[in-house]
Amino acid sequence: MTTTLMTPTTSADLVDVLTPQVERLYERHLATTKSWLPHELVPWERATESKPRDAWDAASSTLPSGVRSALVVNLLTEDNLPYYFETINRVFANETWREWARRWTAEEMRHGIVIRDYITVTHAVDLVALEHARMHQVCGAQVPQPESAADALAYVALQELATRISHRNTGNLLEDEAGYKVMARVAADENLHYLFYRDLVSAALEVDPSGTVRAIERQVRTFEMPGAGIPDFSAHASAIAAAGIYDLALHHDQVLVPVVLRHWGIETIEGLDPEAEAARERIVGHIARIDRVGKRLASRRS
Repeated sequence: MTTTLMTPTTSADLVDVLTPQVERLYERHLATTKSWLPHELVPWERATESKPRDAWDAASSTLPSGVRSALVVNLLTEDNLPYYFETINRVFANETWREWARRWTAEEMRHGIVIRDYITVTHAVDLVALEHARMHQVCGAQVPQPESAADALAYVALQELATRISHRNTGNLLEDEAGYKVMARVAADENLHYLFYRDLVSAALEVDPSGTVRAIERQVRTFEMPGAGIPDFSAHASAIAAAGIYDLALHHDQVLVPVVLRHWGIETIEGLDPEAEAARERIVGHIARIDRVGKRLASRRS
């Protein structure tokens, strides 16, 4: 006998309809993820060499400013974890989803631990400024506030992939084996988080294509990395882009095209209502504009 799912009419309906998918994807995540220990990746022996209690001297740093900015932004983003959990726990309001949220939180917290320990023992950035920025970031509690469950899923899918790319590229530019291993390990976790949310969006498109396309359009059009509350965020973002760690061209080529256009197949979805059809056109047009602007900015930098 075939079971026909009713089209969800509210965020709560969508959460309920997707709960079996959450169970399946959570089981897949637990079967795929690897257990690891932050302290085993941190080069503790270098703490005495770098003297992290001493005042930081930018002139003596061998790291490009964009790499330092990426380490700061990546870590402060992880530090804002309580507010991401608060939002996820509110939007995805049943116990199955919250079981995933608790696991996700534990894994993300581990990222913050290992990145901070690495930065501390290597004295890679100004640790005094970093702590002041952490206090500012966490006290400010600025995080995206999606208007629906579909919006939240679309956003976190894009954000987790963007974070994976940023972590991986940061590690590649550290020119330090220990730092590379730290960022690669974190990036591997972020990839599994991305796959979880990406496939939930695919499931949402099956049960509510019009509502999900409208949500994707809102998130694609307004997307920004979750660091707007970080002090000097614009300057950090510019330095990160200049270093080739994350910019509009990467966002287009490695996030929007492979996920929105190819995996979610936004251009080939059938049965959309008129509002969703218009949203689809805006998505495609916005992605094309991101491509043009990204190439223009990359050309200027080079």
